[in-house]
Parts: sequence; structure tokens; C-alpha cells
Amino acid sequence: MKWKKFAAFLCALGLVLMLPAPEGALQADGPAEVTLEDPPLVALTFDDGPRSSTTGPLLDGLELREVPATFFLVGNRIPGNEDLVRRMAAGGHQIGIHTYDHVELKGLSRRDFDLQVGKTRALITGLVGDGNYWLRPPYGLLDKNAESWCGGPVILWSVDPEDWKDRDIDRIVAAVTEHVSDGDIILLHDLFPSSAQAALRIVDALLAKGYCFVTVEQLMEERGVTPEAGARYRKIN
Repeated sequence: MKWKKFAAFLCALGLVLMLPAPEGALQADGPAEVTLEDPPLVALTFDDGPRSSTTGPLLDGLELREVPATFFLVGNRIPGNEDLVRRMAAGGHQIGIHTYDHVELKGLSRRDFDLQVGKTRALITGLVGDGNYWLRPPYGLLDKNAESWCGGPVILWSVDPEDWKDRDIDRIVAAVTEHVSDGDIILLHDLFPSSAQAALRIVDALLAKGYCFVTVEQLMEERGVTPEAGARYRKIN
């Protein structure tokens, strides 16, 4: 059994164990069979890190809850935060690219594109080794040239609480938990303490509703989706 299947099984099993046993669950000739349905899956993603002020507490909270996430990193924020990137990889989180200077990937020359994406990929590879470091373009924008140069899938999102607009944790949490559904990719930002706090409250609320958290790559694997270079993905059903 692949580990992602096993994780989904554990989520479903946990929900079953929390439920009271129904009358007649046990029969004279032995225990009744229990059928577990696949739980809904979501991918929690964070842009704009790493940052010493928010990434560490966020990783602490995710580790406590045994929840993986996907982090799209800004290259110029990696120097000085190398240990946080290594910790992401060691903790089973997926790491992706959010350009080097958080610039729009439209109208760039190949040289400038490589300075933004290739340079960031090289930094990450130097820290944690070779891997599938997928791209999330800043503002969700890129042109056909960037699509052809990115070397992997383009990961967008389907739920965006715009947590950068204010520090209202209750609003951010509600904007996700009241609109999320199976297969969603949730966008948050590794920017402010309020966003990190909201993220962990979102995790707690969705776990209580029976959701399981996976990385974007795991979500594609679970749903049998083969990632295509240059293709844009918002939600994986």
C-alpha cells in the first residue's frame, strides 16, 4: 500500500474510531465488517517564504498535526533561511518555486526567466538535492514562453482567502472552511503571523470535518493525474 493511501486510510479510520458503535454492530457469529470510504483530500500551499518570523512556527504546527503542505519559495529569501528549507524537505513537505524576486513571468527573455526560475531551482537543489520543484507564478500570471520553459506543471489554486489583505484570522479561516471541497488547492502566504495562525486553525477545522491533507504532488498521484510540463492546475478531482 502506498504511503498516501495509508495516510488516507488512517484519516478515515480515525473518524470511524471516534464514532459511537451503532446498535447491532456485533453479531453472534463475529464482528460486522466496516467499510471505509476515501476521505476528501485537499492540498495546503504557501507562497512567499521562507521567513524566520513565520515559517518556523508554521512548520512546528504542521509537524504537531502530522500534516504535509507545499511551499513555493522566493529565491532571494532562501539565503539565511537554509535550515528552514532543509526542515521542509525533512518533514515531508513539497517544495516549489515562486521565482527569485517575486516577479511576473510575462514578457521575460529566456535569460531573465532562467534568472528567476532556474536560479531558484538551483538554490533549492543545492540545499535538499534533486527533485520535482514545480512552479507557482507570482499573481498566477505567465505567458506561453514561460509555460514552455518552466520544465514542469504550473500550480495555481482553487481557494484563495486573500490572507494578505488584512490580519483578520476569523475571516481568513471562514473564507477557506466555508468554501473548500474535495480536490481543492488552498492558497495561503508565508508572510504574517496571522496567516500562519489562520492556517493552523484551518487545518484543525478541516481535520475535524474528515479532510486529509496531502501535498500537491501527492494529490495528483492519488487522483491518477500525470503532471504535464506547462499545464496549469487549479483543482485536482
